[in-house]
Amino acid sequence: MNVCALMSALSEPTRLAAVRILWDGDEHCVCELMQVLGATQSRMSRHMAALKAVGFVVDRRDAQWVRYRRNPRLPPAVSAIVDAVLAAAPEQDRKAE
Repeated sequence: MNVCALMSALSEPTRLAAVRILWDGDEHCVCELMQVLGATQSRMSRHMAALKAVGFVVDRRDAQWVRYRRNPRLPPAVSAIVDAVLAAAPEQDRKAE
């Protein structure tokens, strides 16, 4: 995996907030992410596509909605990077701008 791409994906506040939500291991509907993060459907879809492209999340279509969860096959080293970023993120970075 490209470390620069991983860090770039985590550098955007909405994506970081989405990762924080998804890192609980549960499956979350894009509609839930939109509501919690105050993002439109198109904006949330773009962010989730970026997170999926680097392998942070996997998705599953459920009728008209898409459900996302943490990628269970994420290499331990990558999980450690995400864990460290989430732990180091200041409180203001924990909410989407």
